[in-house]
Order: sequence, then C-alpha cells, then structure tokens
Amino acid sequence: MNFLTDLHIHSPYSRATSKHSNLPGLAAWAGVKGIHVIGTGDFTHPGWFKELSEQLIPAEQGLFKLADPAIPPVLPDVRPSPDIRFMLTAEISCIYKRQGQVRKVHNIIFCPDLEQAQQFNRRLSTIGNIHSDGRPILGLDSRDLLEIVLEEIPAGFLVPAHIWTPWFSLFGSKSGFDSIDDCFGDLTEHIFALETGLSSDPAMNRLISALDRFTLMSNSDCHSPAKLGREATIFACDLSFHGIQAALKDPSKGLQGTIEFYPEEGKYHHDGHRKCGLCFDPQTTREHGGLCPVCSKPVTVGVANRIMELADRDTPLFPQDSPAVESLIPLQEILSELLGVGPNTKTVLKQYSRLIKKFGSEFSILRSQPLEDLQRDSPLLGEAINRVRQRQVVRLPGFDGQFGVIRAFQESELHQLAGQHPLFNNQSVKRKQKH
Repeated sequence: MNFLTDLHIHSPYSRATSKHSNLPGLAAWAGVKGIHVIGTGDFTHPGWFKELSEQLIPAEQGLFKLADPAIPPVLPDVRPSPDIRFMLTAEISCIYKRQGQVRKVHNIIFCPDLEQAQQFNRRLSTIGNIHSDGRPILGLDSRDLLEIVLEEIPAGFLVPAHIWTPWFSLFGSKSGFDSIDDCFGDLTEHIFALETGLSSDPAMNRLISALDRFTLMSNSDCHSPAKLGREATIFACDLSFHGIQAALKDPSKGLQGTIEFYPEEGKYHHDGHRKCGLCFDPQTTREHGGLCPVCSKPVTVGVANRIMELADRDTPLFPQDSPAVESLIPLQEILSELLGVGPNTKTVLKQYSRLIKKFGSEFSILRSQPLEDLQRDSPLLGEAINRVRQRQVVRLPGFDGQFGVIRAFQESELHQLAGQHPLFNNQSVKRKQKH
C-alpha cells in the first residue's frame, strides 16, 4: 500500500501550539492535505495521554483511528476523511552535560500500543516533570533515554529529531555533537533513522559519509494542524507500525521517498542575526570571523554552515535505490504569492478551500494533478506548480529563527503575468498590488 505520513507533530499541551490541534482537528486537516498516518505527538503528557486513551481505538497493528468517525469539517464543503490513522509518538527535550558541555538534544519516541506508552510515561515521571509541557524537558542523557525506550518499549524505537537545528538537536551548532556515536555511545546500533528537519534536505545530509547507513525521514514538527505535511515521508509497505518501522530500518522494504521544504525556507538554513537583520552564507560568515558586523557578537551558525563543517564530500552520494526526494511549496503559500496577500487571509483560504473541494487534497494538487487541469482553473497556478515540480523557484534563505521565502515568480514577472491572465478562470479575483 502507498501512503503518506507525518509522524512528528504536537498537541495542544505543547507550548505555542494551536488549541485546534486536537484529535478531530488533526484528522480533518490530514484528510485535507492527503496524509494517511499522523503521529499523535506528546503521548508523555498525562492530559493528552488521557485523551488518546479515550478517543482512539485500535486499527491496523500499532495504529489507531478515532472512535467517533464524525469529524467536524475544517473547510467549507470539504468532507473530512474517516480513514486517517494515528501512531503514538512523543518528542523529548534532553538537556544535560556531557564531556564538559551542556547538550540540548530533541528525540522522537515511537510506540506501538498504549500499554507500553503508559509504562514508559511512569518511568519518565520518576526522572522529571512530564506534566508541564507536551514536549517534556528532562535532565536525561540521550543515550540513557534510548536505554529506557529499549527497556520499556521493546517494540518501539527512537529517532533523533531535526538533527541540524542550532539550539536543540544532535548536530546543533550550539549544543550538539559531532557524531552519532558521541551522542548515543554503546547504543548507537539501535539508531537507524534520522529526521532531517526543515532547514536541510537529503542531498545536504548525503555530503557526510558517516550518515550513509542511516535512513532519512521528514516530518512537519507542526504546532498547528494547518501546517501538517509541510514535510512528510512516503511509504509503500504494509499499513502498520511494524511495516513503517521495517521500511525505516531498510528502505528497500517500502520507504518510497520524502517530501521536503526547500531547505532555504527553513528558519535556520543560513547564518545570521535576526535582530540585526543580517543573513550570511557560510563563506561570508568565515570572512567575518563568525562575528556580526552590526553588533560584533557571534552570529547564529545555521544548518548549511554546520553541514559544511562536518562534510567529507563535495557532492552528495546517495545509496543505491535511494528513496525519491520531492521539494514543494505549501499550497497556501503559492496562493498567497499569486494573490498578493498573506497565506492565512480569507482571500487565500477561500481559494484554497475551492481548490481542495475541486481536486481532492493539497498533495494531489501539488504532486500529481495534471498540469492542464490546473491551468484550466488558473494559468498562473498551473505555471507556479510546474515551476515548483521542476525546482525552478526563487529562494531567499531563512536565518536565526526567521523563515526563508520560496517563490515561484519574481515579483516583477508576476505583476506582468497577472496583468495578462485572470488569476482564476470564472472567478472575479484580482491580485493585490504590493507597494
């Protein structure tokens, strides 16, 4: 079976997370996006675990579905799919000291059933506070967390999260390690997959030979359900926990590919200082001795720089029969560019809803809908999606916590094209001019 997954998300119990990230809301948005399996996120939080226990029932092995299939719609006239599946997942923030340095590493836990999740939670509750945040912060070494997973969730597994984020990740420039062995020590053999994060893509990771044996997966790490699927992983295997786990261990068993942000859109792709409005590529950072010329403080070193630091190849080397890689721009961002207004405005959401109703799901529109069908609805939308599929986009890199911008058109070009074609055929919609 071919299906899409987004297995790293957060619940309303995590800080800075939408109250709409409840189970029905997540399921409804997963259907809108075209995602079949989503992580629950935050199963370590007692309040969320209670909701999971009450609202989910077993489906396929290690997966769950909503006990109440009557999911309220999140878009007008778009009927939610009742076939969404959930997998028990949680992210742990490990902050500890190793080799004389403070380490801050985020890890994702995957669990096949509520019983093992509950005993894992009991174990963590003896170590630190799991009530205060959906993503608990524990003074626990990542190696020791992995040992607890092996003991309490023997059928589960651990994946290091967004491994290049400067502040909270395995390879982070501010608090990480230089190798996976340094982080997990004698238990490294139990790590078989890595989450690349929004600011890197598989090609960047394949510059490092030490990562050759690890499978690369992508997830959204979303804090609101409308952001589901900004990155995702595609499987062609049994729809089950064991099937997904086996494909992550050995991609030949059914890992078909990943869906990526353009890495420049990630908010830690390049170096810089957000407060100073400064964005540097790695070479420019080196030319300035790592210091911001505005405030003279060290810049925040981003993902591209950190990968260059550890890379031992000039060009990526992908394993034979490596999973496919697709880079996309979320549909709301494309519509925002075409309409000249923000991605969360009523103008964009109206067209977004209309297109989902007409074509079925966001991923169908972005990945597989014939271009001629899209062009009949909107010549500009069809051209924009063609450029995204061909990777012919404009890239303005993110830095120091500020998201980058990926565009299908130069502003001057879009202004000219919008004057020649209607934005949407049979729709009296005009583009707002930017000043």
